[in-house]
Amino acid sequence: MAAVSAVRGGRWPVFQHPRRRRQMGASISPASSSSAMGSWGSLRLRKQLSFRSNSRGFSLFARYSQTQDVFSSRFQDRIENLPKLVEDIVQTSINTGPRGALRMAQGIQAVIGVGGEWLSDLSKSTNSADGLPAQLQLGLLSPFYLRRLFERMGATYIKLGQFIASAPTLFPPEYVEEFQNCFDRAPTVPFNEIKAILREELGRPIESVYEYVDPTPIASASIAQVHGARLKGSQEDVVIKVLKPGIEDILVADLNFVYVVARLLEFLNPELSRASLVGIVKDIRESMLEEVDFQKEAANIEAFRRYLEAMALTQQATAPKVYYQCSTKRVLTMQRLYGVPLTDLDTISSLVSSPETSLITALNVWFGSLLACETFHADVHAGNLWLLRDGRIGFLDFGIVGQISPKTWAAMEVFLESIATEEYDAMASALIEMGATNTNVDSRAFARDLEKIFSSIKDLDTEVVIATARGTNTTATAVSANVIVDERQMNALFLDVVRVSESYGLKFPREFALLMKQLLYFDRYTRLLAPNLNMLQDQRISIVSNRRSNYRNNYR
Repeated sequence: MAAVSAVRGGRWPVFQHPRRRRQMGASISPASSSSAMGSWGSLRLRKQLSFRSNSRGFSLFARYSQTQDVFSSRFQDRIENLPKLVEDIVQTSINTGPRGALRMAQGIQAVIGVGGEWLSDLSKSTNSADGLPAQLQLGLLSPFYLRRLFERMGATYIKLGQFIASAPTLFPPEYVEEFQNCFDRAPTVPFNEIKAILREELGRPIESVYEYVDPTPIASASIAQVHGARLKGSQEDVVIKVLKPGIEDILVADLNFVYVVARLLEFLNPELSRASLVGIVKDIRESMLEEVDFQKEAANIEAFRRYLEAMALTQQATAPKVYYQCSTKRVLTMQRLYGVPLTDLDTISSLVSSPETSLITALNVWFGSLLACETFHADVHAGNLWLLRDGRIGFLDFGIVGQISPKTWAAMEVFLESIATEEYDAMASALIEMGATNTNVDSRAFARDLEKIFSSIKDLDTEVVIATARGTNTTATAVSANVIVDERQMNALFLDVVRVSESYGLKFPREFALLMKQLLYFDRYTRLLAPNLNMLQDQRISIVSNRRSNYRNNYR
């Protein structure tokens, strides 16, 4: 392009018009010496051309040499990293063992099944005049069919899909939105198998531990199954969470396979190492393996219970007591709490006079735990956050927890306050403080873009759906409610914030996504139980916890 520019600018004499060159020669020398001058000019021209040709050749050679050096350097790096890659793959394969072959067969079966769905949909669309939809063009790599494949692959991939849905800072928005629909559908395990696991884990007959175990499960997910029971002796009502048989083998095989693929991709394309692909996979693997270690969950529950005691909150909220004498890595026995989800409007109104006050209690307890407790509850959907019969708030299922640094939370507090006050300059500064970036961010332009996004929050549609159900043996009618549309719109709003932030070079920690997801849950409860409550501005809600340091200092 530089050469073209020089030609157009007329800076190279060799490209001037012949007539103009002759005119210039005539003005400089007499006609008698024109021949000699022409010879000298020709000689000079040949030298210039030769020099320029040599210069260009040298420049091309220099560039070629640099390219060769870069290629040689990268090739050398790959050769040096090859033994480590082979060692990792071999060690991972050894750890996986024969279960890897079984999962491979199951994976092929799942691919064939979803591939059949894609072909069926494809045949229906080929006759359409509108052309093929984008999801059909991408095949099994499209968000929709990939989500369907994950659901068919079972526990590991369902959890992986849920991780994608909760990590918009790491994955494309189309996949994050689609994996919001990744449902955990799992068949129940026969009770005989559950009893066998209990005998093996407890090391004694289950009749010596439990007075009674209900053979019908309360709940069944991809990883665990929950049964109601009563302890022998104390006659206390408990629930038993049992890890499903073979789930650890499946998790190890699947996660090892994902790890090997990530290592190979980074080896073949070193640019991916900048995105920390292997690091992300390691985090996912660590998180999932912790979720199937019930001793870790027991520790999370006990940490939350200690937080409630230290902050004198036991009269307002609770978490189930863990019975360690009948709990192991694969079995978790907990106190049974009786109550209803925060979406059961009818029962909540019969239990407490002010549902709004109960919601404020739940918000204050959860906000306080963000820094005053070792971990915070990172999955407060309606199944895990109850109003108990005694009027307290019950926090259930501590399989998914998060940790947040004081720096991130300080920025998060400013971010939340700026949403309420619509101070977009402060919001931009908070997000810049929270996001890791190597570039200078134009905070004023960033603030203007955020204002455009959040102006749409006023246009969010909220539809409350009331459902009634009459009992089979009674005339009583149960009323429950839910918010539809709103959550998807709020998720879309959040994704817009992440997308715009990333355009400015910001990368948020995963805690940011976890926190935002919980706030969306609380936003749903607010619209149901206290539609006139402003969660971010009400003085009764303590978003900024001035008590947060006391508890940690006491337990260091």
